[in-house]
Amino acid sequence: MGLETRLTQASRDGGVDCVAYDPRPIFGGKVVIQAKRYKHTVGVSAVRDLFGTMQNEGASKGILVTTSGYGKASFEFAEGKPLELLSGSNLLYLLQEHAGIEAKIEPPEDWADPATASIE
Repeated sequence: MGLETRLTQASRDGGVDCVAYDPRPIFGGKVVIQAKRYKHTVGVSAVRDLFGTMQNEGASKGILVTTSGYGKASFEFAEGKPLELLSGSNLLYLLQEHAGIEAKIEPPEDWADPATASIE
């Protein structure tokens, strides 16, 4: 998609899984990306955390990607902010569109969310 990326170290990521740089003048800048592998809805607290991390990192945009989806409170919090919330279906579309990968999100039967997320 035209961004330069670098992965962060898992143990010291400070809430950032990937940092991307958009080289375009005016529209570009630093983008922080957080990924959540959840079965259930991602809570608004994860969106708030990403916004705080984005500000702390001096980023121009934050992207939260999940294998599941978001509740109403998450979208309301993100509205008007430089935040992008990508659900599992968005992720699958982007993989197909930009990488030619046809994927499915199928968590193992015995897998549990790393953190319990409540439905908003």
